[in-house]
Amino acid sequence: MSILNITPQLLLSMPSGGEWLWVILVVVIFFGGKKIPELARGIGKGIREFNDAKDGVKSEIEAGMKKDDKVKP
Repeated sequence: MSILNITPQLLLSMPSGGEWLWVILVVVIFFGGKKIPELARGIGKGIREFNDAKDGVKSEIEAGMKKDDKVKP
């Protein structure tokens, strides 16, 4: 009966210090030391492209709002 009373919040917690070491070790084993910089570079490029696209959409929306404000009077 006590097994059914486990809260799901406890099962989905962030890894602590020792667990991060295991994660890093597994990444190094799977990808190797030479592939990690390429992987990090690709992730950084993807984040940069996402932010550029987000800023572009934001500027287009703001430009459209300013255009509508000028047309109304």
